[in-house]
Amino acid sequence: MPRNTSINSVLIIGSGPIVIGQACEFDYSGSQAALSLKEEGISVSIINSNPATIMTDNVVADHVYLLPLTCESIEQILQERQIDAVLPTMGGQTALNLCIEASNRGIWDKYNVKVIGVDVAAIEKTENREEFRQLMIDIGVGVATSKIANSFLEGKEAAQIIGFPLVIRPSYTLAGTGGGFVHKKEDFDAALNRGLHASPTHEVLVEQAVLGWKEFELELLRDTNDNVIIICTIENFDPMGIHTGDSITVAPGMTLSDKCYQDMRNQAIKMMRSIGNFAGGCNVQFSVNPENEEIIAIEINPRVSRSSALASKATGYPIAKIAAKLAIGYNLDELQNQITKTTSAYFEPTLDYVIVKVPRFNFDKFKGANKELGLQMKAVGEVMAIGRTFIEALQKAAQSLETGRAGLGADGRQSRNLEEIMYSLEHPSADRLFHIKDAFELGVPLESIRKATLIDKWFLVQIQELVQLEGELRRYQLNNIPRDFFMTLKQKGYSDYQISWLLGNVTEDEVYDRRKELGISRVYKMVDTCAAEFPAHTPYYYSTFEDENESIVSDRKKIIVLGSGPNRIGQGIEFDYSCVHGLLAAKECGYEAIMVNCNPETVSTDFNMADKLYFEPVFWEHVREIIELEKPEGVIVQLGGQTALKMAERLEALGVKIIGTSFENMDLAEDRGRFSDLLKELEIPYPKYGVATNAEEALKVANEVGYPVLVRPSYVLGGQGMSIVINDEDLEKAVVNLLKSLPGNQILIDHFLDRAEEAESDSICDGEDVHIIGMMEHIEPAGIHSGDSSAVLPPFSLSEGVQQKMEEYSIKLAKALNVRGLLNIQFAIKDENVYVIEANPRASRTVPFIAKAYDVPYINIATKVMLGENKLKDFSIVRKLEGYAIKEPVFSFSKFPEVDKQLGPEMKSTGEAIRFIKDLNDPHFRELYSQKSMFLNAQ
Repeated sequence: MPRNTSINSVLIIGSGPIVIGQACEFDYSGSQAALSLKEEGISVSIINSNPATIMTDNVVADHVYLLPLTCESIEQILQERQIDAVLPTMGGQTALNLCIEASNRGIWDKYNVKVIGVDVAAIEKTENREEFRQLMIDIGVGVATSKIANSFLEGKEAAQIIGFPLVIRPSYTLAGTGGGFVHKKEDFDAALNRGLHASPTHEVLVEQAVLGWKEFELELLRDTNDNVIIICTIENFDPMGIHTGDSITVAPGMTLSDKCYQDMRNQAIKMMRSIGNFAGGCNVQFSVNPENEEIIAIEINPRVSRSSALASKATGYPIAKIAAKLAIGYNLDELQNQITKTTSAYFEPTLDYVIVKVPRFNFDKFKGANKELGLQMKAVGEVMAIGRTFIEALQKAAQSLETGRAGLGADGRQSRNLEEIMYSLEHPSADRLFHIKDAFELGVPLESIRKATLIDKWFLVQIQELVQLEGELRRYQLNNIPRDFFMTLKQKGYSDYQISWLLGNVTEDEVYDRRKELGISRVYKMVDTCAAEFPAHTPYYYSTFEDENESIVSDRKKIIVLGSGPNRIGQGIEFDYSCVHGLLAAKECGYEAIMVNCNPETVSTDFNMADKLYFEPVFWEHVREIIELEKPEGVIVQLGGQTALKMAERLEALGVKIIGTSFENMDLAEDRGRFSDLLKELEIPYPKYGVATNAEEALKVANEVGYPVLVRPSYVLGGQGMSIVINDEDLEKAVVNLLKSLPGNQILIDHFLDRAEEAESDSICDGEDVHIIGMMEHIEPAGIHSGDSSAVLPPFSLSEGVQQKMEEYSIKLAKALNVRGLLNIQFAIKDENVYVIEANPRASRTVPFIAKAYDVPYINIATKVMLGENKLKDFSIVRKLEGYAIKEPVFSFSKFPEVDKQLGPEMKSTGEAIRFIKDLNDPHFRELYSQKSMFLNAQ
């Protein structure tokens, strides 16, 4: 049937700030859904409190409400706008929970608003553990033995009946919060209490633990005619017992028999049809007994999920876009396949490649955290890689992680401690994948590894074969490796760096040159959803080593934008926001905009965002070959955070033009010692400092500049490794630890300005003029990382003289660094004196916040300036902020209850929210400010 013409305006509920378990995948889904509805002439309003997302840009929606995700905010919007329907399935668990609360309060009925994409009864059925269990039994779908408990006593009785080991699953929580396995009776009481308190309804499911079973996910879409299609089947590399967000996952399923798959498929369709009469998407999770392929249902989520983003990028099928159209009444066969443009959306994608997702962890930010993985998600991001085989994709994923690995081992980072390795295999953590390879290298038998990990033998055999290949490679020298064997190594995902390391006496560049001599180069294949059965029009590519190249190079002038890789603390969604605006600006200036990134959660990796998307690791070898193929006018590194910036030196050496600020000037700002020398030359105040390369030099510097001192390495993001120390003993420990984790790095020792205030400025420079985007005052004092500080725009208590100095120093530095584009500067203010702490000539996490607060597309303007297409005087910039905007950090400490939550110079927040206040008498502001006042006035 055609779309429901009674729906002319839709409210989409976002997911709020980034937290562990709910990240930027909902920026992708919300943005795609909003644009999909706008195509239909529907007015779209969005509520979301996250300023760092594309979703909260006016380019996406007609009306954006940067408000707290509460029923009061919902009612405010409904009073201001005539809203016909609400779509709550694009904002994760946060949006669903808010939808339920608003329904229970009668808000939707009061304002005559339809809930589309799901119905409230379906949410209740899927989130209420007992209702879900009973429904599965009623429709003949297997479930684990379990009992519901609403009290401590009921939980104890359930455990006695089911027996150990068992699982505790709280109702209505996100990413497994409060849940976990209980192996022993003596651990049960504490785990039960934790689960009951985590559930907003004080309800848990006590369930039989199916440890070691396989885990699978299916992504489904359903229309109003009750047609259901399976978009993607995802298999977990890790067995049951590890949250899917922390698991390595693979698509399509590698170890499923056809009989088991068909059975699982039928059950998934039956489950989706049983939870309510609605049109949209859902995610179903199953567990399969590896002995007899018995299937049990784990859960069903009637919304787009983290896996939906992965499935969408894996198949090229725009799940959120189609789900939004289904929600307003269209049927699948009435919609166009976005890839072929000639067939309908009523089809199931076919993959002729393999995708592998590997999670990214940040345990280094949570010192003392329990690193063992379980039912509570702990990953802060993820990467996806595409290859012709599982092992090629797995090695590419390892190269994408931004952890210093050049692939799966063979890079000098291997462990040789057998005891440590075997412990890791039995107690999974972030390094288990690499330790499996290490175990094979040490000669541990495959069956021993399988028993320790319970990972399917098929996957282990793939990794074991790498060890055999490496043994064979060591028989050769670079100049006599047979071409066929060299090609095999590349098809197995080996990077040139790994091959150079294995050979032992050659460089990465020498390996690169040798394979080029042999005619071994990457070719690029199109992601087309239909295994080339129909012609495709998707400019979406991945690399492999074969003969035919499907990426046709145009004769247009091109710009490549390097993305930010996986989300992690210190480098998050704000850089993807910047990259997307960079792409849009480049296209507006007439360039062919090319994106390189490997993060499946992001808007930048939507196949229709760039003119051409290379879903590839932001890893030197891959970037180099894309540049050699496309021959761009230049590369933008200023928008992708540290991931892109660290490529600048090698791009410069290769003769590739860096768009915007030059490498030399970016390096000058990053090199803390040289930068301080520049400040001295410009007569800009800065804290006394010195540079050290070892602990002995550091002690000498610290005693010269005076304690307390701030210890930090050069070339880092998110305050990595920073600490404030007050004596020689602590300084020695800090320097030794830094040099252990960052060998060869310079250590900067600054005198720390105790009880100083902190502020920031962001600006754009075109080489002649400097425009101050915004100046912010931090609520927390200096010493707490800017990403963990609440910041107020514009400053609320800084004197006019201080603000004039900040502006003066910003302009001086922008011109001295010859900035073309963006510049962020951080200041410390003490006794009306303004000191410069650091300058970053690149996109910062604060620019999206300022852009949303002032309603000005600053990244778009900065990109056009970087490209040399415009000068600042070409833009008429009008700011619209009345009152103040506050940027408030959000933390995920609930995932790590055992860690020290005290804030310091190393960033720990996972996301941020924006809040607008009319004046400084706002109660929320007064509460935040009172904490600063107490600290600054302390004796």
